Amino acid sequence: MPLHRHSTLWTYGPSASAVLLGAFGAHALAATLDARSLELWHTAVNYHVWHALALALAVGLGSGRSRRVAVAAFGFGIVLFSGSLYALALGAPRWTGIITPIGGLAFMVGWIALGLSLRFRAA
Repeated sequence: MPLHRHSTLWTYGPSASAVLLGAFGAHALAATLDARSLELWHTAVNYHVWHALALALAVGLGSGRSRRVAVAAFGFGIVLFSGSLYALALGAPRWTGIITPIGGLAFMVGWIALGLSLRFRAA
């Protein structure tokens, strides 16, 4: 299945933003955030990068409905999980952390859907 123009946006957008936010944290925020906030930022970037790669894998190799579920789940996961950690690192209210596990659940759904998508592709 050829990649649609909008599908490629799902690959380079999250990947480029992960690199940008990682560099921002390492250079611009290193002197302004405390150790706990920097740790949160690092965790957010780490999950952002890995799931941007998983998203690219789903877009490039996945097939069928499971592919669409994987792409959506990884996208929502990045926004909810990493986004809430970025916000907490920058001083968002503590209740923002309630959002983080929802993003983690979206990541799990994404991995299951990706596995199914690749399995059905191979069959």
